[in-house]
Amino acid sequence: MENLQPEIKELAQRLRYEVSARGKQLGWSEKAARFHFARSMRRIVAELYVRDNCHPLKATVLLWVQVPLWLCVSLALRNCSVGALGPAVQEQFSSGGALWFTDLTAPDSTWILPVSLGLVNLLVVEIFASQKKMPVSRFQQLVTHLFRAVSVVMVPIAATVPSSMALYWLSSSLVGLCHNLLLRSPAFRRLCCIPRTKSDSDTPYRDIAAALATRYSFGKQPR
Repeated sequence: MENLQPEIKELAQRLRYEVSARGKQLGWSEKAARFHFARSMRRIVAELYVRDNCHPLKATVLLWVQVPLWLCVSLALRNCSVGALGPAVQEQFSSGGALWFTDLTAPDSTWILPVSLGLVNLLVVEIFASQKKMPVSRFQQLVTHLFRAVSVVMVPIAATVPSSMALYWLSSSLVGLCHNLLLRSPAFRRLCCIPRTKSDSDTPYRDIAAALATRYSFGKQPR
């Protein structure tokens, strides 16, 4: 989508000239000219998305698969922890933990799992927010703030559920964080034949650290 922007901009300028010339011939009003331009532009952009197989809705396919799976696994772990599947399963969960969370049926009283979950989720959100490939709309900003709020709210929730659920949530978030960092690697992107964009960096991890330092004032603020 980012690589298409120069072509879309060029086509938009050409279309604007054609609509203007056509509007003068047919006596269109300014409102009618804007309507015809917008309609034609939507058609052109849709054709480009089909041509390059990069429709924006495809980016949401993973979400529609992941969210139901996440809910089902969470409910399954809860049922195992509260004894809904029988006392034998609950007994195995009560002694099947590790480190400080040996009892997977009880909440993490140390809050290590819940706080780690919140920090990892916030880090994932900030990595997305640091991607300035295209202009960010107001809606995208609101969605980013919403995910930040959800990351914070998940901390007290994870502190009240069985440790098995908190451990699963943290593991899932860590895998997501690793995926995001791996997809930033120039070598991995070349290996997967991901097209290079103008905003791609040769030092993505250093850029992420710098963006986080600037956002949270860990480093010296620029004058």
